Amino acid sequence: MKIVCVEPLGISPEHFEQLKSRLAAKGHQFEYYLDRNEAPDTLASRIADAHVAVISNIPLPAAVLSRCPNLQYLSVAFTGLDHIDLDYCKQHNITVQNAAGYSTTAVSELAVGLMLDLLRRITPLDAATRQGGSRANFLGRELRGKTVGIVGTGAIGTATARLLHAFGCNLLAYNRSQHTEITQMSIPYVDLDTLLRQSDIVTLHVPLNNETRHLISRQRLALMKPTALLVNTARGNVVDIEALAEALCNGAIAGAGIDVYETEPPLPLSHPLLNAPNCICLPHIGYASREAFDIRADIVFDHVFQFLG
Repeated sequence: MKIVCVEPLGISPEHFEQLKSRLAAKGHQFEYYLDRNEAPDTLASRIADAHVAVISNIPLPAAVLSRCPNLQYLSVAFTGLDHIDLDYCKQHNITVQNAAGYSTTAVSELAVGLMLDLLRRITPLDAATRQGGSRANFLGRELRGKTVGIVGTGAIGTATARLLHAFGCNLLAYNRSQHTEITQMSIPYVDLDTLLRQSDIVTLHVPLNNETRHLISRQRLALMKPTALLVNTARGNVVDIEALAEALCNGAIAGAGIDVYETEPPLPLSHPLLNAPNCICLPHIGYASREAFDIRADIVFDHVFQFLG
């Protein structure tokens, strides 16, 4: 079979060559690319005759997949799969497998980091200091004792809960089903509206699907305290971005830490969150740690070898 890795994935050329040798020893052909190119024509040409493809979060619509008649398996170096036309894959018997768990620690640590940044105003005060400014009587707030609502208690939400528990936070949880580890930490499950009303900080850890698209809507943002903070390291479209920008501009909530958007950065300079006050905007770095990328490489190619048998 022909296996193609369409992008570098943070893997060194030497590591790729080792993988190539392992696959060749099993009678397979392996090609890899050391640049990331999201152009549909380029992507289609790279995997046109592949039986197996490895890809991260580059969009893979039906228009590209239809030009890859040999494709049988996609090993996705990413947790979410909403960038892939899964309906097409199902109709054409293309197996799709994600790399669940590789970035659990990375994303949960970033979520907590955004909370600390918002509470202590680290980013804007760094800018003020560099411009010759001072504290100017600013008083930050501590994470300890805050009520944090965790929306989604899968692996990342649970890891975030463990970190926040160590910080001494009061925690609330919302999920479609209750998870044992959350209840063992004596974290109560409540309905989403109750969580939004009672939380000082809301952190999002749900996948994007038809049920969660704009889960945090204009109406639900209005339920939050005016002193509350929103952190989103999940998927951009879980939040109504326009409504969030308005809530920040109107002082309906106190701040937001955002790592995900409707599209992958770079964002247009007119994007509403870039001009909203008290909003930390990051270029989707939650999953991107050296440790996470090393784990990811192991997972995605273990999946390939398992598929090949």
